[in-house]
Amino acid sequence: MPLRDTLARVDADLAAGRVPMARQRLRGLVSSHPTDLTLRRRLAEVYRLYGDPAEAGRWAYLEQDGDPAETAAFEARYRTPARRMRALAWRGPESAAATGFARERLAEVRTACSEALGRPVDWDTVPSHEPVDGGGSGLGGALAGAGCVVAVLAFLAVWVNGLVALFD
Repeated sequence: MPLRDTLARVDADLAAGRVPMARQRLRGLVSSHPTDLTLRRRLAEVYRLYGDPAEAGRWAYLEQDGDPAETAAFEARYRTPARRMRALAWRGPESAAATGFARERLAEVRTACSEALGRPVDWDTVPSHEPVDGGGSGLGGALAGAGCVVAVLAFLAVWVNGLVALFD
């Protein structure tokens, strides 16, 4: 479906209160046209209707007049440069961006990701399978491991108790 027709459907969806459908259509358009800043701006507006500042900030991240609170919410949700690169869903070189601000913002995120990973990355090879937060180490990883051990021990205790009761 042509871009103009899909945007007309988005407008009709919003007028009829079908915000989830409008969001879905706009997400599809941004996926098909990742360098179109106008589509990203429209998607940010829809997320504002949802009251989701992090997603509004995500899609308005390349706008010079973006809301600083939304930008901060986006950066807090997507803490690492690699996660931000994936979340921005940009494809192609930064030079494809329509504004200087967007080109600079994209270059900053890509450069930060390259430095964090210790190797060059670009928008078409965004890292997706690399540990971007230390590989799950730390307190969260330790608690998850301890929880697994407790679950296995509880299962074994029930199993052994059942065997003892069976032969008793």
